[in-house]
Amino acid sequence: MVGHKKNTLIIRYIIAFLLLFVMVFPYLYMVLNSFADWNQVDRTLIPSHFSLRSYEWLLSGGQSAEPRPWIRAFFNSLIVSTGSTALMMVTGIVVAYSLAKLQFRGRNFLNNAILFQMFFPAIILLVPTFLIIQRLGLYDSYWAMILPKALSLWAVFMYTNFFRAIPDTFIEAAKLDGASDWQIIFRIILPMSKSITIVVFLFLFMERWTELLWDMLVVKSDNMLTLNVLLSQMFGPYGGYPGPMYAASVILTVPIIILFLFFAKKFKEGMQFTLK
Repeated sequence: MVGHKKNTLIIRYIIAFLLLFVMVFPYLYMVLNSFADWNQVDRTLIPSHFSLRSYEWLLSGGQSAEPRPWIRAFFNSLIVSTGSTALMMVTGIVVAYSLAKLQFRGRNFLNNAILFQMFFPAIILLVPTFLIIQRLGLYDSYWAMILPKALSLWAVFMYTNFFRAIPDTFIEAAKLDGASDWQIIFRIILPMSKSITIVVFLFLFMERWTELLWDMLVVKSDNMLTLNVLLSQMFGPYGGYPGPMYAASVILTVPIIILFLFFAKKFKEGMQFTLK
């Protein structure tokens, strides 16, 4: 019996290791090829000669061979991603609290409408949103990149499900003490929602950090370029530089990895709730 349990445990570890390898190897392959000599990129599974040529090529301006505003682009991406994520979380929390804990006419209809809207790809609203931004005079500004991303239906959905699991007795007791809905949200609901908030924050930030199409449409000046747009401009229409492409991908993923490692514990706790 003990031997059978031991064999089962070994099999589980082997399967877990294989799954981990399948998930991690593509990223490892990308990192190795970003440091590989150009004559070895995508030619061997594990390169044997390494250099910084791909990163030097990017920092020197890519195909144009002109210095590019790397630092400005990084901070632009940080400002836009942080601003959009903060707005999406605030609006998501307020809307979700209204749907989960407040009684009003049309609540079920609004909840179903949000779920229905989630089935439509965001790209169908690309043109009308662009025209609205242009008519408001926000083209080529931070607001053009932040405001259209001010509401996330996915965040509303996640928070609504979590808030519904919070007993109403907490809210009723707070109201008896004279607390307003805003005080209930920020003093009771949010402190109880730290784990799910970390999950929502990481996914929303990652989604906004990797945005490319919208930023390319609403930005034209070098001072407003985000990191994704800047990197895309360094390659020709047909690519042709696999090493630098791997290096660019590594640069874009580093902030996400740092955030995940910093919030790893809370992220695991939040994911346990979402999988229940």
